[in-house]
Amino acid sequence: MAPPSAAARRTTRVRYTLPPRRGVPKLDGVAELGEYLKSRRAAVGPADAGLVSTGVRRVPGLRREEVALLAGVSVDYYTRLEQGRERSPSVQVLDALAAALRLDDDGRAHLFRLAGLAPQPQSTQVSDRVDPALLRLMDAWPENPALVYNRAYDILAVNPLAEALFGELGAVGNLMLLVFTDPRAREFYADWPAVAADSVAGFRMAHSSAPDDPRARAVLAELLNGSAEFRALWDRRDARRKSLAEKRFRHPDVGSVTLRMQTFDVRSAPGQELVVYDAEPGTPSADALKLLGSVAATRAL
Repeated sequence: MAPPSAAARRTTRVRYTLPPRRGVPKLDGVAELGEYLKSRRAAVGPADAGLVSTGVRRVPGLRREEVALLAGVSVDYYTRLEQGRERSPSVQVLDALAAALRLDDDGRAHLFRLAGLAPQPQSTQVSDRVDPALLRLMDAWPENPALVYNRAYDILAVNPLAEALFGELGAVGNLMLLVFTDPRAREFYADWPAVAADSVAGFRMAHSSAPDDPRARAVLAELLNGSAEFRALWDRRDARRKSLAEKRFRHPDVGSVTLRMQTFDVRSAPGQELVVYDAEPGTPSADALKLLGSVAATRAL
């Protein structure tokens, strides 16, 4: 059988039907808000918050009374928030907590979403159809690997160079499952621990934006059931979007490749993300990427 054309490979849709699992997790906003506050409190040291540390600290991070002081709320009120007994914090309180806990823009957005004060998507059912105009744009980037994925991190489309970059790993069809369930990923990603942590933080942001998305919940259940490393990272409750990052790959055909990764919202299809990679011009990685393109073109003949 002849290999599929580049266009056919690029537009392949990947869908999974995972077996039903008991205990598929669903984010409870009130309880999750408290857990998120606890995790962020543990991540901020007294010095980070401009406080002088006194006495022996039995747990890492700030004490509840210190967060309350920094945020200008009572200790009792803050305790109720952490324990899930306070259901309606105001915008002003959330702003103060975000400042006290040194949250970045992604962390602040996640905090507001958990409190029910962030815009929710009109529909959690996101089409897996990638706009043909976007596919043509991706195909017009012969020197840039590009792919589109959804909230569940299912790979919806790749261009030929992205297919060549990911190779057989791309057959997994889901970026989260690729990272945590395929042993080859640990060799492919030179910085696998950092990739794993960033992937989980991004997946939490995507999942919290539409906690009822059935496919995202199914992938989450698969990972919680199948990967202890994913569970440990998920329990950290880090939440941040992918935007601009550097990734180092070990490719079987062209060796080490360092690429910059940029992620963009697909405005015509909320819930879809476009990822584009590029190499610094004049570097060995740029040469490796050109070689990879030549290899991919040869194999497509």
